[in-house]
Amino acid sequence: MSNKNNQETIVNHLKTYGFIYQSSEIYNGLSNSWDFGPLGSITKNNLKNLWLQDFVFSQKNMELIDSCIILNPLVWKASGHIDNFSDPLIDCKSCKSRYRADKLIEENSSESINEQTETSTLEKIISDNNISCPKCKKNDWTNIRKFNLMFDTSIGVVDDSKDKVYLRPETAQGIFINFKNVLRTQRNKIPFGIAQIGKSFRNEITPGNFIFRTREFEQMEIEFFVSPSDDCKYFEFFENKIYNFLTKILGLKESNIKKVDYPKEELAHYSSKTIDYFYNFPHGEAELWGLANRGDFDLKQHQLVSNKSLDYLDDTTKEKYLPHIIEPSVGVERLLYAIYVDSYCEEILEDGNTRVVMKLDQKIAPYKVAVLPLTNKLTELAQSVYSQLLNKNILCTYDSSGSIGKRYRRQDAIGTPYCVTIDFNSLEDNVVTVRERDSMIQKRINISELSLENINKLFDK
Repeated sequence: MSNKNNQETIVNHLKTYGFIYQSSEIYNGLSNSWDFGPLGSITKNNLKNLWLQDFVFSQKNMELIDSCIILNPLVWKASGHIDNFSDPLIDCKSCKSRYRADKLIEENSSESINEQTETSTLEKIISDNNISCPKCKKNDWTNIRKFNLMFDTSIGVVDDSKDKVYLRPETAQGIFINFKNVLRTQRNKIPFGIAQIGKSFRNEITPGNFIFRTREFEQMEIEFFVSPSDDCKYFEFFENKIYNFLTKILGLKESNIKKVDYPKEELAHYSSKTIDYFYNFPHGEAELWGLANRGDFDLKQHQLVSNKSLDYLDDTTKEKYLPHIIEPSVGVERLLYAIYVDSYCEEILEDGNTRVVMKLDQKIAPYKVAVLPLTNKLTELAQSVYSQLLNKNILCTYDSSGSIGKRYRRQDAIGTPYCVTIDFNSLEDNVVTVRERDSMIQKRINISELSLENINKLFDK
């Protein structure tokens, strides 16, 4: 058995089986834009529900909100996005290829840089290291210029009264500006967190690598508000919780995950500590899930620009302070891509044929059970079994097309954990055959006992 760590193979598989489609495909597509098909939509929702259950609903001190995509522009002024949320853009004069200067340096030198590194310094590093264009191999660059990543639009009825606004580049600011609202209405006490799942938009210079980096994406973010003396404790709490979610809840292979603890000189200006969990994607190891100690920077900035107090008063100690913030943040599509990559397998069977199987965790798999009548003469009983499973809130599919072997392969390829086959004996004894995806072992069970719980017990799961 081998995991085929090939991006083209995995992308083609996901497109073929209805997980993900090229957006606007009938119009030749839109670069780096993807639509989630029927199976992708289900797995995406399953992932979000797992995150909500583990990080929000099972925690006694966590709230959920849903803030607007378009916010007052002053929000982005206060956060620094208008002035500083930009990438250093550089073009090759010879072939007109465009790059992020910081990524160009990271991939072609050992120089240490961070988001505060000046443009002039970046240009000097490129020159001193004689970094050439990856595409045409020439060394003829434009000057670096700053490119703001926010999409702007306008609100208003007529052109001369329109105001510029922005599509949010992150969901975090919608949480910060609602800190006092949630504190008041839910009568919270520090420590507590506010969670949000929502769309964000970034006009990336170099998006790519399938759904790893796109201009439109979803984030699952938590801003956890703590007293300044407790920030280390809760940082460690989320550090462990993220790793547990990745490996135990989602079942990602530990060998594909690496924790990176950034040195002080590489931290964002507001952060006192940041780690990233990296995943071994087909295009290489890259950031999967970030965790940052943001200190009191965000609340301080919004307090300053809005001229509204965001202080917290501790009823017990009577101490007033701006809470510090621990932020675990992950992109839904990026995490889902890791799940798809991790689960994709090609197995060589005893007869020499290759079986493609998505070994998705049962909690993520789009369908839990596939109902397969051996022939169309068994349709009535098979439809009855199918309805029985649906009535028990088991998301399942019905497949009667092609040979039973081909149908098994089709369900393997989309990650269905179990296939329930109705044969002619089922008409006599009301017993069906259940096939387990990973082992391909088959066992019999009475139709009256069919439930996901009983099937799992049948296979000691």
